[in-house]
Parts: sequence; structure tokens; C-alpha cells
Amino acid sequence: MKRTDLTIFCGIIGLILAGCSKEPGNNSITPTPPEPAPGPAQKMEIKINPSLSQTKATDYGFETGDCIGLYVVNYNSNTPGSLQNSGNHVDNMRHTYSGNWVPDNKIYWEDGKTHADIYMYYPYTTVSSVSAMPFSVKADQSNEANYKASDLMIGKTTNVAPTESAVSIVAHHVMSRISINIEAGNGFTSESLAKADVSVKINGIRTGASINIANASVSVSGNPTSIIPYKSNGSYRALIVPQTVDNGNLITVTVDGKDYNLKKGFTFEGGKNHNFTVTLSKTSTGVNVTIGAWDNDGTDNGGTAE
Repeated sequence: MKRTDLTIFCGIIGLILAGCSKEPGNNSITPTPPEPAPGPAQKMEIKINPSLSQTKATDYGFETGDCIGLYVVNYNSNTPGSLQNSGNHVDNMRHTYSGNWVPDNKIYWEDGKTHADIYMYYPYTTVSSVSAMPFSVKADQSNEANYKASDLMIGKTTNVAPTESAVSIVAHHVMSRISINIEAGNGFTSESLAKADVSVKINGIRTGASINIANASVSVSGNPTSIIPYKSNGSYRALIVPQTVDNGNLITVTVDGKDYNLKKGFTFEGGKNHNFTVTLSKTSTGVNVTIGAWDNDGTDNGGTAE
């Protein structure tokens, strides 16, 4: 090889080696790593905090083991959706109370901006129709379990924005409650009544109902029967499907085998407690019965039983 060619060759090799030895920052070009692909939006869990407008049938709050059903219906932009039997954002998810509400499976908001209506009902059951959920109160509510099982509550919170905080839902009583107190009148004393065999029935009551979860409306069903109330702290209580009872023997108090009947028609309203004070007095025709004020409406609902 000629000297000139050798010189040119060595020069080329030197340039290549010099280029490979340059450090970053010495006019070298470091390739930019590709941008990571955007991941899915962080899901926010839907948490709830139901409370009672008054109390449960037990006169306390929710108890450990209580179960509710929850529906979540998303908005379409600013338009609320309609509660459906299925296909809602969340369908009848059971939540169990143990100090807080735990769902069978975690539920999440659609995203960070879609509003929703949230519906709840108690007690939990399998629902085939949200507009006609069957329910019935027990005819024999003389034990606490049957009395509590006759309590139905529904709550709704509308236009809720996605939030990491628990959503408050107020549950309202759907059934009506009757509270009966027995007092001694003419011919009786408190002591004699305490020793007597006393029982109470509410008559002419239909126990079946069809419930619309969306608006908490009730349609009564079934044949009239008698309800045996639960006795607690000297008072008799029963939960009744809202209805109007025709004039008849509304309340029967049996004392040592003898019946004392209050003949009266009455309208039981959902979510209301109706107080009846029954004063037993021995007369030639039977018993005088007076009824205390109903929800402080100022109306004298007194009557005479024969």
C-alpha cells in the first residue's frame, strides 16, 4: 500500500474512534425514551353512610348483621337516568353492617365526573321488579324477630358527584306503626290488670304490599286478618302496611277471656306512629275506650267500645 493511502486510512479510523469515545454532553446525542402510554383512570370506590330519619323498629339504629340493597343510576350529562330492574350502574348490591357498611363486592364510580342517583332499601332481598317489590308484615309480631322483620325502609340521594367520602343516605320508614297503651278505668286497677291475662289484636289488617323502590310508594294487598302486636315496656306495638281500615272492631283487648272491642275505622299512614291509649272501664255495655292524639294533630280520636 502506498504511503498516501495508508495515511488516509489511518485518519478515517481515528475519526471513527474519536466519535465513539465522546461522552454525553460533549456534543453527543442521547436518544429520548418513549413516553409511557397513559394508564386507566384511578377508580374511586363508592362508599355510603346510611342514617335513619327516626329509628328502626327496635327504636335503635342499624345493628350488626343488618343488610341493605343498593342501586346506583348514572346521569347522561345533566339528565338523570331511570331506575331499572337491571342494567343500572350498580344493581342491588348487598351491604352488611358491622360498624360500617361492607358490600359483597366493591363498587366504583363510573369515572371522576359522572353524577348518579343512589337508592337503598332495607331489609335486603332478591328483587325482580324495582317498581313492584313484594313485601309483607308478619301477622304474628308478638316476638321481637317477627316485629323487626316487618320493618321496611327506603332512602334516596340524588345528583351525587363522584367523591372519595361516604355518601349520606337518609332511610325513611315505609310502613306505619301503631302503639297501644292499656290503662285501667272504672272497675279495673293497675294492679288487677297487671295480674290479669291480657292480650291485644289489631283487626281487619291486610299484610301484603307492593313497593316501588324509586319513589317509596306502597300498594296494599291480601285479605284482612288480625295482627298480634309485640309487647315491650308495657306498650303493644305493630308495624302495618299503610291502608284504610273500614269501621269495625279495630282493636280487641282480651282480659281474662273477655273481649273488649273498639269499633272504629282508621287510616294508617306510612312513616307515622299512631298512638292509641285504651282505657278499660267496666260498664253495662262493655268498655269505654279513648284514643290519644295522633301525631299531635290536635284531633280527639276518642270512641266507645261495646
